[in-house]
Amino acid sequence: MYAVVNPATGETVTSYPTLSEEGLAEAIAAADAAHRGWSRNSTVAERAALIRRVGELHVDRRDALAEIIVREMGKPLEQALGEVDFSADIYSYYAEHAEALMADEPITLRAGEGSALIRRRSLGVLLGIMPWNFPYYQVARFAGPNLIVGNTILLKHAEQCPESAAAIEQIFLDAGFPVGAYVNIYASHDQIATVIADPRVQGVSLTGSERAGAAVAEIAGRHLKKVVLELGGSDPFILLSTDDLDATVEAAVIARLDNNGQACNAAKRFIVIDELYDAFLEKFTAAFTSFAPSDPMADGTVLGPLSSAAAADTLQNQIDRALAQGATLVAGGPRNGTFIPATVLTDIDPTNDVYHEEFFGPVASVYRVGTEAEAVELANDTPFGLGSFVFTTDPEQAVRVADGIEAGMVFVNVVGADGAELPFGGVKRSGSGRELGRFGADEFVNKKMIRIG
Repeated sequence: MYAVVNPATGETVTSYPTLSEEGLAEAIAAADAAHRGWSRNSTVAERAALIRRVGELHVDRRDALAEIIVREMGKPLEQALGEVDFSADIYSYYAEHAEALMADEPITLRAGEGSALIRRRSLGVLLGIMPWNFPYYQVARFAGPNLIVGNTILLKHAEQCPESAAAIEQIFLDAGFPVGAYVNIYASHDQIATVIADPRVQGVSLTGSERAGAAVAEIAGRHLKKVVLELGGSDPFILLSTDDLDATVEAAVIARLDNNGQACNAAKRFIVIDELYDAFLEKFTAAFTSFAPSDPMADGTVLGPLSSAAAADTLQNQIDRALAQGATLVAGGPRNGTFIPATVLTDIDPTNDVYHEEFFGPVASVYRVGTEAEAVELANDTPFGLGSFVFTTDPEQAVRVADGIEAGMVFVNVVGADGAELPFGGVKRSGSGRELGRFGADEFVNKKMIRIG
């Protein structure tokens, strides 16, 4: 079940056994014991020092960590190195801000004598269910804040990322975290249901598909467990005006091709005002398709393989259905195994199945609109609401459009601007809750009110 299958070659590099029932019981017990012992008896400063060391070890082991995920899911090496760096920065952020994030929060009383405050304390054992597309970053934004809070973690990684999962657990141990504070579990889907149901487990965070999110939320709901969900996205990139079309096109290409197009918050639907549409489509298509699928370990590779043969099958099926139902293929080419060339589609109308779907790979759909209002309406005509991008030279329009977009995040005139301090999350079928920043640190916390007379 857990195996490293190099998507660039199809080779099964290594496999790992699924956790036994006895092993699962031991993992839950260890996490619970660590919470009742280490977490409750450690200070915020002590936990912050350990998290800081986790970030430092990511930097120390940068090259080896990056090569692991190239093997596991085909991320181009330069981007893999960047992911390790960003993960280290997230741990550093939470180490630096731990004391402030956990500080007591006074409440001004409307009546009566005395005082009141909010004191943040841990909940207990948490389950994290992580996807394959950002093996280190996804863990960092869940584990970083929750370990400074004092929660302990059971981490179920994607089946195709067992090597990176083991490497992360080793980093936490080498940083000085006690056994049980962070436990990697190679669990089956049935075992995950067992973990969620266990009364010692207080919450679940999942990043993944809508189907996985619905399944986990259903089980968690039956057992009254809090859930944070980060699911899919079909983020709009709205272009209304620009004083540098070439720079805007470059930003659009970057926003679509990151991680071989396999990012939930990548720009996927390009909504362009009529007067810029023809020029944008021509320039964007040329720039987007200039990156040929290549060996992810080679210098300068921007577009590698999709993460697996199954992922390539799914994306190819979407392209085929889109064309069969009336879409126009502006650019694209034949698939070569898990390598799918950059593809541009137009003329996708609401009757086309893919109009309401997410393309998880190097496929861009481009739409023409006549007005700002039409652009916002089209941007919101999706079941998803994760991120979005707005490009305009009009500051008032930027704020107006940002206010009108139904999404958890809006980036104006910038791409690739995610940061450890910026909350990440969406609305609608893109999930609920937030990760990173102040809000990420507050998701699994007992915000205990203390009223003193």
